[in-house]
Amino acid sequence: MKIVVAILIFGIIILIHELGHFIFARINGIEVLDFSIGMGPRLCGFRAFGTKFSVRLLPIGGACMMLGENEDQKTESEKSFYAKNVWQRISVLFAGPGFNFILAFLFSVIIIGMAGYDPAKVTGVTAEGPAAEAGLLPGDIITKINHSGISLGREVQGYLDYHTLSEKPVVLTVKRNGEKVKITVVPEKYDKYLLGFTYSGADTGRAEVLEVSEGYPMAQAGLLAGDIITAIEGTKINTGGELMAYFDRTPLSGAEIAVTYVRNGEEATLSVTPQFVSTGYSLGFAYNLAREDATVFQTLRYSFSEVKYWIVETARGLGRLVTGRLKSNEIGSAVAIVDAIGETYEASVEYGIKDTILNLLYITVLLSANLGVMNLLPIPALDGGKLLFCVIEIVRGKPVDREKEGMVHFIGMILLMLLMVFLLFNDIKNVFFS
Repeated sequence: MKIVVAILIFGIIILIHELGHFIFARINGIEVLDFSIGMGPRLCGFRAFGTKFSVRLLPIGGACMMLGENEDQKTESEKSFYAKNVWQRISVLFAGPGFNFILAFLFSVIIIGMAGYDPAKVTGVTAEGPAAEAGLLPGDIITKINHSGISLGREVQGYLDYHTLSEKPVVLTVKRNGEKVKITVVPEKYDKYLLGFTYSGADTGRAEVLEVSEGYPMAQAGLLAGDIITAIEGTKINTGGELMAYFDRTPLSGAEIAVTYVRNGEEATLSVTPQFVSTGYSLGFAYNLAREDATVFQTLRYSFSEVKYWIVETARGLGRLVTGRLKSNEIGSAVAIVDAIGETYEASVEYGIKDTILNLLYITVLLSANLGVMNLLPIPALDGGKLLFCVIEIVRGKPVDREKEGMVHFIGMILLMLLMVFLLFNDIKNVFFS
């Protein structure tokens, strides 16, 4: 079932990508010779509109082959790809990634319509902390951190992950009672004990665990995202706000504490010893990571924010790859993605059909936005590489020699295939032997 689900998700993403190319090729009068989902031997297919439609054995790619696109298809036909002007070719090339972004947006609409969105709302401010001294209040909606726009709670977390805090002041732009307010917070150095988890800090709603940090005490003790904390050291906890208030009046130390939680309707208690973390900096406030119900307008607005979030995260991941900050075991190909989809499916199915659908839609949004960004990279053989030659043509006022362009794309394809082989073996090592 895991493999079936993964193939369906891959198939949808690839189909939409190639469909974008196909539709805009037809709009611009370009003949499409072959439209295929998958790679390798042809399993089945049919012919229509002058195009051979195929499903191939390996569900890891696709193709929309247009007349005249390859050097071995030289033709003077008006229906060939290179017979069209540069702007028509740009529209065809961009349509594939563009359709991936549209798919991500439509699925985001479904997700937010069903589960709500996570506004970047301040849920708590540490008493006498730097944010409190600067005037930040619970309920403020963060719209910008320094010069970075913020729409979602996850974007606050993403900013703090990629920008190490120091003594340098941080300017927060917040919306309060319909007005924008700028607040300058000077981070405070801290030495403190941590449990290593995030939770919904809302005054209403359960104290649900949203994320557990690997290598920290809560993860080592067995706490999982989705668990509901109901008591700390025998003190009953009804809401996320009560949990935050408990930690404010009872700071963690090196002493072991008892955490009572509910998982799948069953209550259990675990003992955990907080971990000492030193020489960090804190802004002294908590922000929302839980989802809230959205109006129709908010659903549309934050669906754009959802797609933007994954585009930015993909770009940040590429930045880490280029700068060498991404480890080899963090890079994966289709095998790693199938494994991740399978884990998502298995973790969700026990919570019911709604959670399973939502999580699979969520990972589809992530992958579709990721594919859109990756295909726009100016790498030979990818859509972005071909777009780069169109840009060069616009600047020069004439096209690059087709044979030279074809050779560049051929070399790029070979390098991409070598990269795929490397990633495949890397995945096999990480998934099956780690």
